[in-house]
Amino acid sequence: MDHLVLEIGLAVLLIAVVGIFSTKLRFSVIPFYILIGMAVGPHAPKIGVFDFRFIESAPFIEFLGRLGVLFLLFYLGLEFSIGRLIKSGRSIAVGGTIYIVINFTLGVIYPLALGFPIEETLVMAGITTISSSAIAAKVLVDLKRTANPETEMILGIIMFEDVFLAVYISILSGLVLSGSTSLGGVLLSALYALGFMLAFLIIGRKAVPLLNRVLNMRSNELFLLVIFGFLFVTAGFSETIHVAEAIGALLVGLVLAETEHLKRIEHFIIPFRDFFGALFFFSFGLTIDPFTLGGAVWLALGAVLITLFGNYSAGLLAGRYAGLSPKASTNIGLTIVSRGEFSIIMANIGLAGGLLQIIQPFAALYVLILAILGPLLTKESKTIYKYANKLLRLDRRTGKL
Repeated sequence: MDHLVLEIGLAVLLIAVVGIFSTKLRFSVIPFYILIGMAVGPHAPKIGVFDFRFIESAPFIEFLGRLGVLFLLFYLGLEFSIGRLIKSGRSIAVGGTIYIVINFTLGVIYPLALGFPIEETLVMAGITTISSSAIAAKVLVDLKRTANPETEMILGIIMFEDVFLAVYISILSGLVLSGSTSLGGVLLSALYALGFMLAFLIIGRKAVPLLNRVLNMRSNELFLLVIFGFLFVTAGFSETIHVAEAIGALLVGLVLAETEHLKRIEHFIIPFRDFFGALFFFSFGLTIDPFTLGGAVWLALGAVLITLFGNYSAGLLAGRYAGLSPKASTNIGLTIVSRGEFSIIMANIGLAGGLLQIIQPFAALYVLILAILGPLLTKESKTIYKYANKLLRLDRRTGKL
């Protein structure tokens, strides 16, 4: 803690250097942020007099990274409105169901086919089912796709995943950590999560006139204090009722997008989004021990291939139901193919339950590969669609381009 400021400064400087490097290469910055975190974190090597473990304040950097997730999802919410989300409600519910069913089913079949016990299978299915909302938000912003028609479906699937996550963590924790689970407790957790999100959106929409008056202030300082207070309190409260804090931030953004102060909020939030968002991916890299990954290479690669197939298929089906073109549907599956924070949570449940040790390196390598591959595939989605269309004749099936 004596060198906290120095370590934060070094972390930020390293992030800036690899960011510049990735810009020169015209690659997504996300993989570089993660890799530099791995290179200098607590698991980094010491070679002679060269000690690369100079980031010792990982818990504090991790907290700053959590703020990055909140700002990323908050900004994503600002790019939409509750009205647009409600209009797409039915399509989102169906699309989210399609996405979960396909990916969860494949996630169960894969480890079972390899002979894993049922508890390990359920943990691995959780790891491979839930996408990273932080990476998806970052990709949408970086590629300037927040206004695309398919982004509503992507946003809806992210929210739908959170309801599933609340239910699944309740079941998994009961099975793995205590050997049993309460159906009543599971249903209650699901109802809390769904009820909170619906109530927040309904009340928030009715409160827009009040919010317009409250935010009508000249002082930028007070304006930011009110916005940040609203954001952090809502996100923190969300977590207490088993709704991911990132979803709480998303909900705040959706509500404030309805106000007449939207442009002013966006103007102030963008620098915080970019700075803390970069710290999130760096802090994620700090948690990965590269020396434990070797034994899980083939297991992780197989899971990656299955996830790519499941995501792409789910994106096409969900987009088709919503009346989107195959090109837009391709964007759905590729944008949310990355795995991240939620997969690590699942792996930690397996660790706490004393399950097979391979689950931790499997989760780390699987998440790392998709965190790197996801943004790259999303960026090249037009090329991927072009080849997929030649192979599958997608445009002829729907009549849309």
